[in-house]
Amino acid sequence: MNAFMRTIAAGAAGAGTTTLLHELTRRLTPDAPRVDLLGMQALARLLRAGGTAPPTGRALYNLTLAGDLASNTAYFGVVGAGPRERAVALGAALGLVAGADAVILPPPLGLSGATTGRTAATAALTVALYTAGGLVAGASYRALPG
Repeated sequence: MNAFMRTIAAGAAGAGTTTLLHELTRRLTPDAPRVDLLGMQALARLLRAGGTAPPTGRALYNLTLAGDLASNTAYFGVVGAGPRERAVALGAALGLVAGADAVILPPPLGLSGATTGRTAATAALTVALYTAGGLVAGASYRALPG
């Protein structure tokens, strides 16, 4: 497997992990982050700013989910930028940064902070979900042949 494909595969593993854990936690605990709602809010705002009426309901959710998976795949794929033996540490750092950003940035960007930081538990879960994705991305990159 070439380096580019290994990077994409590792990024997709991290993105898939983050998304799967988010979907599970939002069904199991009231303190779960609602990254899905944050993404839908951001996408709708972006489309309106571009002069396009955003879809609603399930169509908006599906479009947001696809964009989230694609952008997180690219983001977590950065684990391939460093030495292979440091991929897990780099993945953990990427996840911590993404999780912290998801908690800190919504209010200054005019988005709802309640989606990812409404309680201390919600904020901690947000950071944990992204950190888990980063760890999986790093471990996958390291484990993949090439």
